[in-house]
Amino acid sequence: MFTRQPLDVVVVGAGVVGAACAYYAARSGLSVAVVDGGPVAGGTTGAGEGNLLVSDKPPGPELNLALLSASLWHELSQVLPSAIEFEQKGGLVVAADESSLATLTATAAGQAEAGVRTSPVAPHELPVLEPHLAPGLAGGVLYPQDAQVQPALAAAHLVRAARDAGAGVHLGEAVTAVLRGPTGAVRGVRTGRGDLLAPAVVNATGVRGGELAALAGVELPVLPRRGFVLVTEPLPPLIRHKVYAAEYVADVSSASAALQTSPVVEGTPSGPVLIGASRERVGFDRTLSVPVISRLAAAAAALFPVLGTARVLRAYHGFRPYLPDHLPAIGPDRRVPGLFHACGHEGAGIGLAPATAALVIAAIRGETPAIDPEPFRPDRFDMTPGTVR
Repeated sequence: MFTRQPLDVVVVGAGVVGAACAYYAARSGLSVAVVDGGPVAGGTTGAGEGNLLVSDKPPGPELNLALLSASLWHELSQVLPSAIEFEQKGGLVVAADESSLATLTATAAGQAEAGVRTSPVAPHELPVLEPHLAPGLAGGVLYPQDAQVQPALAAAHLVRAARDAGAGVHLGEAVTAVLRGPTGAVRGVRTGRGDLLAPAVVNATGVRGGELAALAGVELPVLPRRGFVLVTEPLPPLIRHKVYAAEYVADVSSASAALQTSPVVEGTPSGPVLIGASRERVGFDRTLSVPVISRLAAAAAALFPVLGTARVLRAYHGFRPYLPDHLPAIGPDRRVPGLFHACGHEGAGIGLAPATAALVIAAIRGETPAIDPEPFRPDRFDMTPGTVR
């Protein structure tokens, strides 16, 4: 075992959040290394749909973070290769009945006050936006700011850009310890191949965020929340926006561990249609659930009848990093000097990655952040899981 030369920052995790942290750290002039026990995008990022959404967030801290991230993704789309498949396709949220539409309309009004661009869509206007939608829907709301990327490619190109800016990349190196000095402050990490020394360590390990925090001697109650995605055969262009049912927003914010499904449908540049979304807390159970897949397929066909005859080529699943109050943990952990967190984004990590990285790097550099980071402070949880101070 040997010791690598001292660095300014070690980022643990090479998913899209860790990749963004490494990119912004290197671009700001910090000496940084990103380390992961597996490949780039080997966890939740690689199982994501690539959603960059503001539409599914009510007014509050997470929406502020999403709006900042939306602007940063626009900037990144200009400097990263087109291979990341950035699409400003917009989101269309639809309501099946008048009660659901009333709730959706009220949510959109609050979002508009917070700076989200929204446009109400009357029932007769829905076929203009999405010709293959099922008839009889009560209406919807269009969100032009919603976008999409190919998440694994986005993470890979962020890591490559960070490396080009001087970052070290250490893949296949699992972190076995967070090193701390006599005062308790962080001094780096240990891997099977040696130590990486730095006065700042960023926990960007997604669903394993609690495990990395425990290596530093603190608790962060990150739990996995499983979700499935169906991938159809390549189809002609059928679906123009990201389209989902209004009930999806309630599912996202629910604290229930039980299975929840609501239709989320979107096309991709290469032709396959992606179908979600399911949520359930079953630990790290990787069992393929036929009932969940059946529910997703039926819900998608009900929303878009044309999909009723499409073949599903494969189904895959991932684990969203869930925190009990549905806000990510971002920034310095006041319990351990030098430890920073960037995890717990649940299903929004891809969309929130650039803004998360911007907040973390601002904190490391002692700069004023673009938005108030206090709601995301990692030490807001006490030692009882699920309790917020």
